[in-house]
Amino acid sequence: LSSTAICVHNFCVLDREKAVGKTHREHRIIISAIIMCYYSNDCKALRAVIGILLLHVFHQCSCQQVASLDFHVENKGRSSGYDRLRARNLKHKKGDSSSSSKKSKTSKSSSYEVWASDQSNSVPGQISAGTKGSFLWIWDSNSIEEQLETSQEAVPLSCTPDEAYGPCDLLAVFPASLERCDATGCTGETLGGLDGFGRLHGVIKDPFNRYVTANFFAPGGGYVGVIDAETKEAVALFRVTKVNFPVPRSVHMSFWSVDGSAIIIANLNGKMIERIDVKRSKDGTITGLEFNVSASIYLGKGFDKTEDASFFRGDNAFGRPLMGSITGDYATADTGDFTPSMVCKESGCMGTQPQGGARTNNVPICPIASSNNNVYVTLGGGGLFVVKLDTTPMKIIGEYGNSVINGAGCGGVKANGRIFLNGGVSASASGADQSTFTLYSFEDDLLSKNLNSPPKQNSPMPIQVFKDPTNTNTIGNVDGTRSSDASGQIPTTSTRRDSHGAWQTIDGKYIHVVDRIQNVMEVFDSNTYERVNTYDLVSIDGKSGRDGPSGPCRAKSVLDDPALVLNDPAPDLFEITPDGKHFAIAFRGPVPVSVAHTAQGSCPGVGIVEITEGGKAGRLVDVLRTTNTVDDVPVGTIPGGHNYAGTERSDVHGAIVVFKNK
Repeated sequence: LSSTAICVHNFCVLDREKAVGKTHREHRIIISAIIMCYYSNDCKALRAVIGILLLHVFHQCSCQQVASLDFHVENKGRSSGYDRLRARNLKHKKGDSSSSSKKSKTSKSSSYEVWASDQSNSVPGQISAGTKGSFLWIWDSNSIEEQLETSQEAVPLSCTPDEAYGPCDLLAVFPASLERCDATGCTGETLGGLDGFGRLHGVIKDPFNRYVTANFFAPGGGYVGVIDAETKEAVALFRVTKVNFPVPRSVHMSFWSVDGSAIIIANLNGKMIERIDVKRSKDGTITGLEFNVSASIYLGKGFDKTEDASFFRGDNAFGRPLMGSITGDYATADTGDFTPSMVCKESGCMGTQPQGGARTNNVPICPIASSNNNVYVTLGGGGLFVVKLDTTPMKIIGEYGNSVINGAGCGGVKANGRIFLNGGVSASASGADQSTFTLYSFEDDLLSKNLNSPPKQNSPMPIQVFKDPTNTNTIGNVDGTRSSDASGQIPTTSTRRDSHGAWQTIDGKYIHVVDRIQNVMEVFDSNTYERVNTYDLVSIDGKSGRDGPSGPCRAKSVLDDPALVLNDPAPDLFEITPDGKHFAIAFRGPVPVSVAHTAQGSCPGVGIVEITEGGKAGRLVDVLRTTNTVDDVPVGTIPGGHNYAGTERSDVHGAIVVFKNK
């Protein structure tokens, strides 16, 4: 114990000096062993002493590296001495942060919370990744700023009355006792008895920062929830339409209309765009949520519904009832095979085929809503539909082939009256040897004119802002010089690219777009379309790449598999803080639940990027580290990556910034 105490002391000193290397890793392994010893029955006689030692590590030293060994995400249903120890430490931390909050580190007008969607399972014993439960991580701005200033780990907030701190288990936020109901009545089925409630792929805030949607992407699940951003309690839960496909439904993502009157849902495996109508009081409080099946639009061919959309009834974790209802009739929805110009929505239907390239697989990825109530629906196989969201049913006003808009984009940004959409690699297995980094721009007002005009294909044409010349000729691209790139995804050797998340600076002047494989951000001028900069997320200055001093991701990387490449953020979806100073970017984990061939990372959590040079550049300054060792699902093969042998399962796909006091 004496030698261990010395090792812990040295570890803390090394952490403060941001040292890295073999000695640092050895100290982490020893501290991990101490924690495991604390659980062991062989150490009962020494548990009190070890407890004091751990308190020294977590409280007095405030070692940010120990945070990544933090096992507080262990099964919360099981009481343990370590849980009590962690709770004691958090009380100390909360006491410290309460005093700092009196200093008003974050002004009232710029305070915020970061919400992060962890796709991993929140219960053990599952045979597949991302199939049951999920964790939602929420940190407030005072706690984040304290971490930036002092390296004291930010403490996640709770979402339920029984927990003092996070992360939030979505199985507790949405209780198992909730009963499924459809337009004809309740079925007697409960959420706990149904499949596919897992894989929190993203949370999306409404225009008023009052509510967020929770999008569960487990295959066949098809759940979308609404959460109160202030109280963190569940407000509603719906299940989308089931269609006769091998995987019959799934919610990839949902977005709010700009006035908050509707939620637009991408039922990916069901090949549908569906809508929830939102009713509000004068102060913006949601008073009603109606899943309007008449508004639905089917994007595939040969519509064959096998189960209606439904909602859930019952009390949330705070004992308050959920709201929700089903309205409308599928008979009046747009479930046909043809667009307004009378060509096939999806290639292969019995009719005229689309121009400007095919639409081979119309799984909707992200429905990005504009201020004109136009929804830009990106498609997995390439191509695009622009849909008018405030008509019933929703109406196609723009239709594009995949050689005009390559797949498979998800990043959508609104700036200067324009909609910017990116293109990246396919999420399916075919994406493993694809390389895609593309950015398009649409004049949104021109699309609005299509509503009452004779339908045309590929009109108005988008502007191709950027297309990497190394893009493979896949998912619609015909401009490249190669058909594949088999270099994998390990950042030290891969030549592949994958554009995914995108966001604008606070003044809308610059668009930042991530490359999930190369760990860089490309920056474009939203007026001139010029690519003005590229900065990296692996060096301390954002300019030196792997040749310079390492940034925070290396220090926060998982260390229980020596063969895993460190300092690999694998950035994904992100947003900006209200003061315009930082981006909060989702960083993927060593066991990526989705897009496994492209998204393996080493420091799961949320990266905090300082925006510099007037919005043209940035650098990674810290990582809000997440962890999950509850999930024990087998890793299997990581295509093009490393078959990770450790225990970390956290995999954050999306991060949003909820503005407070707005």
